[in-house]
Amino acid sequence: MTHFLIARLLRGVITVLVAVTATFLILRVMPGDPTTMMLDNRVPEEIRQQLLKDFGLDKDLFTQYIIFLKQLFLQFDLGTSFVQRVPVMDVILSRLPWTLILMSASMLITALIGIPLGVIAAYRKGSFLDQAINALSILGIALFIPWLGIILLYFLGLKIPWFPIGGAVSVGIEGWDYIWDATHHLVLPVVSLTIVHLASYVLYMRASTIDVLNEEYIRTARAKGLKERVVLWRHAVRNSLLSTVTMMGLQLGAIVGGAILTETVFAYPGLGRLIYEAVKEHDYPILQGTFLILAVTVVVVNILTDLVYSYLDPKITNN
Repeated sequence: MTHFLIARLLRGVITVLVAVTATFLILRVMPGDPTTMMLDNRVPEEIRQQLLKDFGLDKDLFTQYIIFLKQLFLQFDLGTSFVQRVPVMDVILSRLPWTLILMSASMLITALIGIPLGVIAAYRKGSFLDQAINALSILGIALFIPWLGIILLYFLGLKIPWFPIGGAVSVGIEGWDYIWDATHHLVLPVVSLTIVHLASYVLYMRASTIDVLNEEYIRTARAKGLKERVVLWRHAVRNSLLSTVTMMGLQLGAIVGGAILTETVFAYPGLGRLIYEAVKEHDYPILQGTFLILAVTVVVVNILTDLVYSYLDPKITNN
């Protein structure tokens, strides 16, 4: 187990370093620079060049990269926002909780709904119920998050004003009302993100459960006279979860991407919305810091997923 964990940690560190480097390079080759958005065309070139110097963008690309790595790994400093002129970490910490709440709620609800639906579809393979679940799952895969978000906003936010149409919480709310109001604002973004990613859980769990139900030990359990409910949920589901747990870890990256789109549509003040704003403003430090945090989050969750997988199937630690 120790060697298994060390190997996963090393792989995670390499992944984060690659993600950080790719982000740094992509931002530098994008058209324009921060001064394009901050200064009027009539501003003298001398002022623009001074601003680039203040931002450290007057140096060659390699020098900028070395300075960035030194600040990141030696000083643990993500830099200062070009636009807001405050430490990047302060900006991220003010937005991160909202994204974590959105993603956690979506993943939890998706798992609680998707896994049982997949098991039921597998057990009722070929039935009308199975076909209906598969059809709805495929429909969910085909949906585009911004389109779905706009539909939800139009019907449930405007036509039938059951939910707020933007933000994370209303102004001036305190105490228990604050929690209720934040939950109320969270419903539509979570529904949007959950519907799109629910299909993966359902289809993976269905396919895995069908395979497990054909195994010899399942027939043996039935031959012993165990109730079908016990055979299905106690024996079959645990082994079916192996591939689904792996998929959940891999799915996190897609959920992160979906969260960016969801937060943009619903004006939800998380990291996704922050990325959208920073791209428009060419705020390199904000983008670098945000993608670093997201990369670390994905890597950590994948390592935890591997550990859960190794617990469910101890043989994996020997590979």
